[in-house]
Amino acid sequence: MKKGILLILSGASSVGKGAIRDLLMADDDFHFFYSISMTTRPKRENEVDGKDYYFVDYEAFAQAVRNKDLLEFAEFDGYYYGTPRRQVDFLLNSGKNVLIEVEAQGVGQIKLKHPDAISVFVMPESIEELEKQIHLRYNDEANAQRRISKAKMEMELAPLFVHQVKNTDPKQAAEQIKDFVQNTMEKE
Repeated sequence: MKKGILLILSGASSVGKGAIRDLLMADDDFHFFYSISMTTRPKRENEVDGKDYYFVDYEAFAQAVRNKDLLEFAEFDGYYYGTPRRQVDFLLNSGKNVLIEVEAQGVGQIKLKHPDAISVFVMPESIEELEKQIHLRYNDEANAQRRISKAKMEMELAPLFVHQVKNTDPKQAAEQIKDFVQNTMEKE
């Protein structure tokens, strides 16, 4: 059986990865399965455990790290986030295409285990537009400033990615990413 394609979507905070992800997930050509992350962050009112995230306590997360059950993990704002390895490997080995949305710092960890993964960094239209989006999303000024600082650091990692997409329009960005995936599939 042919192994599936692993697509890693990353980019700065509030750059619009979610909108692009939703468009890619709805695409019938690639039939992506979305890898649900594990987190120690409290569940928000509208979130569903096992759909949005696997919500766990710190001890369960630490155990997953010790057992090497995560493809990658990162910390932000005192909470941990990680990608369960077993789920991704099972899908890929079953010939399914998998999409993972992760922090830029986690991509290197995944690429060590899956060097053939396609990694894409989503860039903002401009830093000013990104700051505007962050301020719209986070009303608390201290939180917004933390996110802006984090986004700027993440964008410093963009040159490490083979593929970069500027998100001026999520549909166009998704089309560019689909082209990257199609080109990779044709080379195999």
